Amino acid sequence: MKKVILSVIVLGTLSSCVVSTAAKVVKTAGKVAVGTVKTTARSIGWTVNKVNGKINENRLDGKWKVTGQYKGNFEQFASQSDPVNEFSCDAGNEVYEFKMKKEKLFHYDCGNTEPQKYKIKYSFEKNSETKEHENMITYGPSYFTIIDVTGDKLALEGYFVEENGSKVKSICLLEKTK
Repeated sequence: MKKVILSVIVLGTLSSCVVSTAAKVVKTAGKVAVGTVKTTARSIGWTVNKVNGKINENRLDGKWKVTGQYKGNFEQFASQSDPVNEFSCDAGNEVYEFKMKKEKLFHYDCGNTEPQKYKIKYSFEKNSETKEHENMITYGPSYFTIIDVTGDKLALEGYFVEENGSKVKSICLLEKTK
């Protein structure tokens, strides 16, 4: 009789653990899926995950070539099924080079060989526009937020696109160069 009671208690405990673990897996998968946007804009593959928490800023080091720009913030981008790629550069490449230890940014505008040099400051702080904590880079007259950074892709949100002579909130997609 003791063996039967013990078996029932052990089985009840194990089944409770399995249900609890399964619930945690579903909850985590749901959180990950909320911040991911995957789409194609004029043959540029966009897969953007909104980063939760502070990133290691050293992952930004190196040269990044602009491959796409989308006019609008991340929420507007996420709601589009086929966003328009606003980026065009016929004279070569547009490149951002980060040297995080020296707190420097070099921006090679479309086809230029002479960079614009900026002193930058990385921070993880509350963005006054979105009221959320974000990874931010402050430089010269402005700032941008880091939406996502992987080994070879970088997504930034800032004022990269011009419309009628004024800068518009936009997303910039970059790929690491050698």
